[in-house]
Amino acid sequence: MTRASGILLHVTSLPSPFGIGDLGPAAYRFADFLAEARQSYWQFLPLNPTGPAHRNSPYDSSSAFAGNLLLISPELLLRDDLLARDELEHIPLLSGSRVDYRNAARSKARLLDQAFRRYQPRLAAARDFEEFRHEHADWLDDYSLFVALKEHFDGAPWMDWPMELKERDEKALELWRQKSEARIRQEQFLQHLFFKQFAALKRYCNEKNIRLIGDAPIYVNHDSADVWANPQLFKLDGDKRPSVVAGVPPDYFSATGQLWGNPVYRWDALKATGYDWWLKRLRHNLTCFDKIRLDHFRGFVACWEVPKGERNAVKGQWVKAAPDDFFAAVVKQFSAESIFAEDLGVITPDVHEAMARFGFAGMKVLVFAFTDDPALHPYAPHNHERNCVVYTGTHDTNTARGWFETEASAAERERLRAYIGRRVAEEEVSSELIQLAFASPADTAIVPMQDVLGLGREARMNRPGSTKGNWRWRLVPEQITPSLAARLAEITERSGRAAAEIAVGQT
Repeated sequence: MTRASGILLHVTSLPSPFGIGDLGPAAYRFADFLAEARQSYWQFLPLNPTGPAHRNSPYDSSSAFAGNLLLISPELLLRDDLLARDELEHIPLLSGSRVDYRNAARSKARLLDQAFRRYQPRLAAARDFEEFRHEHADWLDDYSLFVALKEHFDGAPWMDWPMELKERDEKALELWRQKSEARIRQEQFLQHLFFKQFAALKRYCNEKNIRLIGDAPIYVNHDSADVWANPQLFKLDGDKRPSVVAGVPPDYFSATGQLWGNPVYRWDALKATGYDWWLKRLRHNLTCFDKIRLDHFRGFVACWEVPKGERNAVKGQWVKAAPDDFFAAVVKQFSAESIFAEDLGVITPDVHEAMARFGFAGMKVLVFAFTDDPALHPYAPHNHERNCVVYTGTHDTNTARGWFETEASAAERERLRAYIGRRVAEEEVSSELIQLAFASPADTAIVPMQDVLGLGREARMNRPGSTKGNWRWRLVPEQITPSLAARLAEITERSGRAAAEIAVGQT
């Protein structure tokens, strides 16, 4: 591998006039910025559907395969004659520095309904749509029926649907496919729009030598099309509710652990299918992205299972998964270089052994590197191996400046000062950690956009264990400047991470 670097910025954080970042013009302008800054990667958080029932978290979705319709660009629909200009002019402008999920969902739902109505007369003869339906039938058929049924039953969880639907009686399913044909077709069309827009953005980025990194959460939501369609793959009781739930024990992020509540996998059942569901999921992700991060990698080695009914994750236990057999199946089909592991938190030797055996890179996070003597700390830059990805911070941590201002102990500040060789002012911390990351022996360095901008705790993306105010930070257009790109390009070139220069143009 060659040395490279990139930026972590979720699509929702892009500027737009519609209350939430999307796959439209601002995404292409950001790709231009990355090219100007000589970056090689753009890393995203999961792009699956989100909603208020799950606090708009991209890690808590109704599907591990479907795309988030809030990310469809109305401006690109206008360009493709699926919307009229006056329809956009009636939408209130929502271009602030925080995502407005509620109003964005309302306005985009109306626009997407209109786009579907406008295209409907052409739908039957649309070859690209039929090809999309055929290519994605494994997940799309179940997901689109799931969406139609959720709407019919006023959002009720599938466990509370009539028994014949909860148990997936084939005659009942076929009846509801017929009754819901129009709504099913609409959802499939909108999914087609999402993946069409995303594929176009990926092509644009790849043409500029920018590769896309996706994020695959290990677990899926219980109230999801995935669990409804494949209950045999999860540890459920006789009523199809989780018998145990996933989480992590107490760690840096929480003294009582994190109780995620997701159902956990039956690895014996997955093995019996040759891990078919997981391999299809990885293939789907690696079609969309050039590389993927496996979130909570240690859960593939052993899962922290918490009995149902517990209020926190303290009373859990580690239960072994099937890492050797599963990862052997994975690397047989996919390059180990296309996958890297989120190996943060409580990590035991068997996790490191699995990563080494199959060649998966891990992560090093610099805001954690000064909790102890840097001479021996595995996250201190001089201790990094080549096959790893170094971050200043992640979506789950404070920004670099926010960490230094509000979380770092006096001892941590002193260790950072000693490591750099001088005292660091609060406004310098982000820049100093970026330089440490880029100078690291690690093949890949990734920096959250908030750290590129030197922002404080107000720009934090997520606070694990908290349910308020997460996933809302957004760029404003004036923050992306030629001088910022030039500064980032200079440090990228100096550290030997610069991507090949490609002519930059506007979409």
